[in-house]
Amino acid sequence: MNNKLFFTLIVSGLILFQACNTPAGQGDEIDDKVEALLAQMTLEEKVGQMNQYNGFYDVTGPAPAEGDAKHKYEHIKNGWVGSMLNVRGAAEVRKMQALAVDSSRLGIPMIFGFDVIHGHKTLSPIPLAEAASWDLAAIEKSARIAAIEASAEGINWTFAPMVDISRDARWGRVMEGAGEDTYLGSKIGVARVNGFQGDDLSANNTIAACAKHFAGYGFAEAGMDYNTVDVGMATYYNVIFPPFKAAVDEADVKTFMNSFNIVNAIPATANKHIQRDILKGDWGFKGYVISDWSSGREMIDHGYARDLKHVAELAANAGSDMDMESYAYVNHLADLVREGKVNEGVVDDAVRRILRVKYELGLFDDPFKYCDEKREKELIYHADHMEAALDMAKRSIVLLKNENNILPLNKDKKIAVIGALADDKDSPLGNWRMAGEDNTAISVLEGLDNYGVKYKYAEGGKLITGPTAFPFELKVNTTDKSGIKEAVNLAKQSEVVVMVLGEHGLHSGEGRGRANLGLPGVQQELLEAVYKVNKNIVLVLMNGRPLTITWADEHVPAIVEAWQLGTQTGNAVTQVLYGEYNPSGKLPMTFPRHVGQVPIYYNQFRTGRPGPKHEVFWPHYMDESEKPLYPFGYGLSYTEFDYTNLKVNLKAKNQVEVSVSVTNIGSKAGEEVVQLYINDKVASIVRPVKELKGFEKIKLEPSQTTTVTFMLTDKELGFYNNQGEYLVEAGDFEVMVGTSSVSGLKDKFTLE
Repeated sequence: MNNKLFFTLIVSGLILFQACNTPAGQGDEIDDKVEALLAQMTLEEKVGQMNQYNGFYDVTGPAPAEGDAKHKYEHIKNGWVGSMLNVRGAAEVRKMQALAVDSSRLGIPMIFGFDVIHGHKTLSPIPLAEAASWDLAAIEKSARIAAIEASAEGINWTFAPMVDISRDARWGRVMEGAGEDTYLGSKIGVARVNGFQGDDLSANNTIAACAKHFAGYGFAEAGMDYNTVDVGMATYYNVIFPPFKAAVDEADVKTFMNSFNIVNAIPATANKHIQRDILKGDWGFKGYVISDWSSGREMIDHGYARDLKHVAELAANAGSDMDMESYAYVNHLADLVREGKVNEGVVDDAVRRILRVKYELGLFDDPFKYCDEKREKELIYHADHMEAALDMAKRSIVLLKNENNILPLNKDKKIAVIGALADDKDSPLGNWRMAGEDNTAISVLEGLDNYGVKYKYAEGGKLITGPTAFPFELKVNTTDKSGIKEAVNLAKQSEVVVMVLGEHGLHSGEGRGRANLGLPGVQQELLEAVYKVNKNIVLVLMNGRPLTITWADEHVPAIVEAWQLGTQTGNAVTQVLYGEYNPSGKLPMTFPRHVGQVPIYYNQFRTGRPGPKHEVFWPHYMDESEKPLYPFGYGLSYTEFDYTNLKVNLKAKNQVEVSVSVTNIGSKAGEEVVQLYINDKVASIVRPVKELKGFEKIKLEPSQTTTVTFMLTDKELGFYNNQGEYLVEAGDFEVMVGTSSVSGLKDKFTLE
C-alpha cells in the first residue's frame, strides 16, 4: 500500500469516527474533515500551511539546484508551503500544485493567490472609477468576470477588494478603493466580494476574496504610503471598520489581509485587539488572515520586534494566520511552540481556518480543478467580457462641467485632439493590472476612429520621458515644451478641441503619493496655451485620484472625468463625448480646490464655530475658499432631474420611511443616483454634519417621474461609541435627498 493511500484511509476513518461521536447540530462535514487532517499533521506541516511564498522558478524548466529557490522547492515537497503567490497559467499552476500534492506526505493542495484588482486579462476601470458608477450590480458583475478569467488561469484567491476608506487624494492607493465614504464603500465592498466568490465557492470559476487592509491603511499621514496612522477609536468604529464588518456579515468574505500601519501604536500584523478580539471574536470571522507583503518583517523597522523570531511570536499570537514573504513562520514558529512562547493551539486555530477555505474551494476534491487549459483559452478576452468592460467603463465616467451644452459633440464639427494620453494604449489600463498585457487598451484616438470621427491630432508634448514599470517611479517631462507650438497651431484651425490630460496610469497606486495634485509636467502650460487661441475646449481627464483643476474649472467649458478605464477606454470615452451614452457617474471622492485643503471630505464633524460668525474667527482659509471644487456625490448628465414631494414618515420604532419624486425634465433619457443623507443633531458623541445612508440608481425617459423610497432602520440611524458599542439614540434628525452631498430637499424627524 502506498503512503498516500494509507494516509487517505486513516483520515477517512477519523472523519467517520468523529462524525459518529459529534452531537447532532454541532460541526459540519468540512469541520470534521479539517479536524481529521489536522490530527495527522506534524508541527512543521502545520506551520507550513501558514507559509506563503512568491513564485520562484520557471516550472517548465529543471528543478532549482541551489540558493533560496532550492529551499522553497524542497519546502513545497515537504508540505511546508500552504500558498503560492504570483504563479498563474493553467499549465504552470498544475505543475506546481502537483509538486505539493504528489510529493508531500499528506498531499495537501496549495491555494494560489494573485492581485486580481480590476479585471484580470480583460481590464475594467480602476476601482475608484468603478465606484463612481454607484452601480452595485455592474460592480459585482465586473468582479465576477475578473474571477472567471483569473480562475481560468489557475488562480483561486485574489487579494481584493481593498475596502480602505481614504479622505486623502495624495495617497496613491485611493485608486484601488471606493473613495471617502463608509456607507458607499461598504456596499461596493460587499458587491465585489460577492462577484469574486459567487454563489458557490466550490465552482471552478469562483475565487476566494480578501478584504484588505485591516485596518486604517487609508489614513496614512500626509498621504505617504506606509506612513504612520494615528486616529481615534470613533473613527475606527464608524469609518474604518464598517466596510470590513460588512464583508464578513453580508458577503462571508473568506480572507482578510492586515495592513502595514500601526493601530494604536501597535503594528496591525501583531495587533491582537483588532485581529483576535474584534475580527475573530466580536465579528465571528471564520476565515483566515494573511499578512501584507513582508509586513511581519517590517515590524522590526517599526521598532516593535527585535528580530524575525520575535516577529513570528508576536504575529502568530496576535492572530495573523499566514505569513506572506517574511519567512518568519517557516523559519521560527515551530521552535517557538517547542519553547512555549506560542501555544500549539494558536497554530491549530490558524491551520483550521486555512484548511477550511481550501475545502470550501473544493481543492481537496480536485486540486487541479482550476487547471484547465481549454477553459483558459476559451475565456481569456472573451467577447462577453469585453462588452461588460465597455459597459462598466461608460458607467464610471463623471461629467463635471458642461457649459452651454458643448457636449455631446457633433460629428460635423472640426475636431482637434491634443494630449499625449490620447494616443496612449498603456496608461489607460491603470495601475494594479498584474495580469494585464501592456499596450492593450483602446486609446482615445482608436475610439474616435472606431466611431468614424474625423479629427486631427497633436501630442502637445510628452508626459513621461522614461520607462514605465510597476516597481519604478515615473520620470515626468517638465522641460520639453517643443510640442506646444504644434498643438496651438492645430487648435487655431479647429472648432472644438478635445484635450486628453491627467496622470499616467502609474502615477497612482502603491507607493505613489503626490504632494502636488495638479496636472503633472507641462500639461497645465499646454492647456492654458491652447485656451488662449481656442476657448471651445472639452477637457478629458485621465487620473487615478482627485486632482486640483481649479484653473480648468474656471476657464474650460466642458470637463469629463474619465479616470483610467481599462481595456475599453477609447470606446467608452468616445461614446460619452458623442452622446451614445449619457454619463451618469457621481464622484466617490471630494475634489479639492487646492492641495492645502487635503484631507477634505463631505462628512466632517461639526465644530464649535461653524461660521461664518465673524470676519476672522471661524474655520476658513485666508487665501482660498474652504469649499471643495466638486463635492462628494456630484456628477452632471446630458439631461436634468427635478426633485419634489419629499415625505418622511415614522413607520414604527426606529423605522423611518423617506420618499421623493424624481422627474427627468430634460430631452434625453438618463440615469440619476438619488442620494439620501442624514444628520443626527445631538448625540452622546459628536456626529458628522451629514452622512450618506441610502442611494438608488434610476433611469428615466424624458418627462418621466418616479418615486424613490428609502427605509431607515437601526442600521442607518445608529453609530458606535468609543468603546465599540452600537447605539441608536432618541432625538432630532435632519434628512436630505438629492443629486449630491450638497444639493437636495430637506426635512426632519424625531426618534422617541
